[in-house]
Amino acid sequence: MWKRLVVSFFSIVILVLLTAIALDRWMSWKTADYIYDEIQELPHRQVGVVLGTAKYYRTGVINQYYLYRIQGALNAYNSGKVSYLLLSGDNAAQNYNEPMTMRRDLIAAGVPPSDIVLDYAGFRTLDTIVRTRKVFDTNDFLIITQRFHCERALFIALHMGIQAQCYAVPSPKDMLSVRVREVFARLGALSDLYILKREPRFLGPLIPIPAVHKVPDDAQGYPAVTPEQVLELQNKLEKEKKKSQKVDAENELESH
Repeated sequence: MWKRLVVSFFSIVILVLLTAIALDRWMSWKTADYIYDEIQELPHRQVGVVLGTAKYYRTGVINQYYLYRIQGALNAYNSGKVSYLLLSGDNAAQNYNEPMTMRRDLIAAGVPPSDIVLDYAGFRTLDTIVRTRKVFDTNDFLIITQRFHCERALFIALHMGIQAQCYAVPSPKDMLSVRVREVFARLGALSDLYILKREPRFLGPLIPIPAVHKVPDDAQGYPAVTPEQVLELQNKLEKEKKKSQKVDAENELESH
């Protein structure tokens, strides 16, 4: 009896693992044609979307994934493959602001502030991809991140009917634990897309690229903008838009 239960348990575990690996490989196969490893092979796109990550680990050691993404963004911009860089990341904590950190480093490396756009609500890869299309009015854009992340981001884009390609920047050599976590991240993405049908946490008013996105030189990066502040700003902009539309309608009636 117990032997049969143990065999059944391990059989189920093995089946689940094989299914997870199969789905992981399917996602890689599905997106392979949209990934570029060499800068000279990249198609020109107006916008390059840099997916955020922490600059430092909790131990204080610099994050190599971050460095490679910043260098990839610089390579794509300086080679003329993209005209604007959309920096998307998390800033939900009071002492953590991925987009502003990336902006500072890119400006220090020579990218004009006028060619940098910030997305403070890129809390997840799904949020970033959908917001790039629906909020920043950009389709057929270039994603900049590591290959394993490229595959998940592109799969989300394909499922949403969004055109995108990805520049796969190098990964650190020791990435086994990251790659294992990525398998579970992909299962989560599949659940979000096919079962939960999730949308971004925040959308908001349309902010087309190119457009004027002014960030003061003395802008405070910490504390970060909280999700509540983002929502408050979105509501404020929406009210101003409705007020403007009402005034325009009244002026039009008076002119008749």
